[in-house]
Amino acid sequence: MGVHHRISGTYLGAYAGEMAWCEDYRRKSNGVQYLMATNAALVHPVSRQWKGYWQRKAA
Repeated sequence: MGVHHRISGTYLGAYAGEMAWCEDYRRKSNGVQYLMATNAALVHPVSRQWKGYWQRKAA
């Protein structure tokens, strides 16, 4: 089954980073993980790589 289907080479590093983050913090509670991710998203500037990700044209 898995989480990611059709992994694009363009985003491979980001997928690997996400899996590494999940492995590093798997023993933290879901609430703590949520707060960490939310805080990181709020203090980080707009990502040039991910900006408009959902608006791309269907292949």
